[in-house]
Amino acid sequence: MGKILITGGSGFIGTNLIEKFKHDGFDVLNLDVKKPRNKAYIKYWKKTDITDLKEFKQVVVSFSPDYIVHLAARTDLDGRSLKDYNANTIGVENLMNISRDLILLKKILITSSMLVCKSGHKPKDQFDYSPTTIYGESKVLTEKNVWSRPPLCDWAILRPTSIWGPWFDIPYKTFFDMVLAKKYYHIGNKGCTKTYGYVKNAIFQIEKILFSDTNNDLNKVFYLGDYKPINIEVWGNEIANELGYSIKKIPFYIIKLVAFFGDFLKLLKINFPMTSFRLKNMTTDNIVNLENTKKIAPNLPFERRNAVRKTINWLKSNK
Repeated sequence: MGKILITGGSGFIGTNLIEKFKHDGFDVLNLDVKKPRNKAYIKYWKKTDITDLKEFKQVVVSFSPDYIVHLAARTDLDGRSLKDYNANTIGVENLMNISRDLILLKKILITSSMLVCKSGHKPKDQFDYSPTTIYGESKVLTEKNVWSRPPLCDWAILRPTSIWGPWFDIPYKTFFDMVLAKKYYHIGNKGCTKTYGYVKNAIFQIEKILFSDTNNDLNKVFYLGDYKPINIEVWGNEIANELGYSIKKIPFYIIKLVAFFGDFLKLLKINFPMTSFRLKNMTTDNIVNLENTKKIAPNLPFERRNAVRKTINWLKSNK
């Protein structure tokens, strides 16, 4: 059915994407500096540093893909300068240069982030950026590098929202783990409403975008996420209901004190599930416009309650 190159396929979304494309019969190659999370996919993996142009180009040209889904990136918020996010900047610049030598290439999807805009900001167009983190700034450069030297084939930019599900990690795995352990509490009456996305729905959206015509330069950016926003209290209660209990509330000021303690531990380079940044994120509404994506992938295959159940089962079987 063709060759699909996935950069960063060892990560959360990449693991699910490989599963989908292998199931559909594609020849898949994963380029990543890390081993796959799913050990069954090691046979599709080649260790590659995308910031090394010579190494990167040799592998890509040799594989000669029909399609590329570029996921590779540093995604944490701990970087102190843009140099810490070279995979997001130099890596994409390298890919754009390499793509021009791939005569069989039909389409590239380049993954950015919703954090190119701050929470609550509604961009007026695809060039309206407002990052508040260095990571967000690096993803702005990701997009600008694509626009400055676009591929010769069809292409599009993906901005995942808050994606969760099997093979995930922090922060939403932490959220699920805390609910499963009955250690999660609602934050007073500060629960926010956001655009979240079950990973299998995001994979469906990626697939539809990859194999659809996106040649209109006015519509190159596609957010990934479920079309109906949800309040985090409602979502937490849905998870807890599957486990047979109800989540209690803690006054906001207590959680705020805990967050300050988390900030202190972070200065000591000690990980803690709650910080002021995390608290602000958990109490700020962020509803994203998904109309572009909905036109291409109108009917998502998984409803949330079923997705919650599948995720809980995965967590229990992967302790």
